[in-house]
Amino acid sequence: MDLALSDVQREYRDRARTLAEKRLLPGYRDREKAGRIEPDLRREIGELGLIAPETPVDLGGRGLDRLTSGLITEEIGRGDINVGYLQVVGSLVAQIIAGNARPEIAQHWVPLICSGEEIVGIGLTEPHAGSDAGMPRLTATRDGDHWVLDGTKSLSFGADAAAVVVFARTGPSDKRGKDISAFLVPLDLPGVSREPYSDMGTRAVGRGEVHLDGVRIPAENLLGAEGRGFTQVMQGFDFSRALIGLQCLGAAQQTVDETWTYVGTREAFDQPISKNQGVVFPLAEAETLLTAARLLCHQTLWLKDAGQPHTAQAAMCKWFAPKTAYDVINQCLLLHGQYGYRTELPIEQRMRDVLGLQIGDGTAQIMKLVIARQRLGRELAP
Repeated sequence: MDLALSDVQREYRDRARTLAEKRLLPGYRDREKAGRIEPDLRREIGELGLIAPETPVDLGGRGLDRLTSGLITEEIGRGDINVGYLQVVGSLVAQIIAGNARPEIAQHWVPLICSGEEIVGIGLTEPHAGSDAGMPRLTATRDGDHWVLDGTKSLSFGADAAAVVVFARTGPSDKRGKDISAFLVPLDLPGVSREPYSDMGTRAVGRGEVHLDGVRIPAENLLGAEGRGFTQVMQGFDFSRALIGLQCLGAAQQTVDETWTYVGTREAFDQPISKNQGVVFPLAEAETLLTAARLLCHQTLWLKDAGQPHTAQAAMCKWFAPKTAYDVINQCLLLHGQYGYRTELPIEQRMRDVLGLQIGDGTAQIMKLVIARQRLGRELAP
């Protein structure tokens, strides 16, 4: 693994960092109040090539490596972790559609994702199930040249998504992960309704439920082989788990950088509080932990680019990086004293936003189970 960045990687990293500093940081709290990411901002990010940049050029992407996508995600996360999630979902869903949809479907939707013109969400989990994504109640029944969908899915960007990739049961098997197919469902069809969630964090992501009541979609909207969707499409989540890790680390690193500045200027007992070991040692520990987590995420993306197995490493990224980011941000809040506790600073919002990613897209318990199964095999693991 070469730790030196190429000229192209540095260019895109710096492009994302400039965006974060000039556009994302100043509007971070405003986007929480609005409960959404502005469509104009989405399109601006798309024009910069910062949404799903690893997508092939003929589908509207930049044809870059996955590590570059991770560098971009972390920098965007420094400015606004919620906008970082826009890139994570864009990369995940663009990969799913490009790899599993019919060419005409991919040619329509993937460029819209990369340009920021539209959001296509991912509907894997259901309100009743949480982590048990392999047992959906959403059903899809074949009716001539159409599929008819009935059920409910949880969805990020629930208010703004133009379409969603869902997983539905299409066969008689009641075994976990069996007879499940993936579909691309436009959300402007009859029978679609949306219900927003009221979350304590990541409000700009606008999570909610999408209800599909007898929704008819063309048969060609099936993604991958019938009954194999769960197995085929879930492989893409190894990529997004590493991106989520970097998304969270970006928010934490920004908070640490701000805290170094604060402790160097805040005075108590006639000297900067940075003169106290009890102040700077936690920050030194934070830098160490963030660096370790970042290298783990980079290794995972490097392995994916090299075509090597990386499922265990991706699971490590998903549980370790969000937890580390949360712990670091919490420590920085405490080092700010009463100022950190107040809502005038963005630290408390970052802490709430990062907390959600210890739950969403795979809990720590599920990730540790994935790691155990990779080492022991399913027959010996829990």
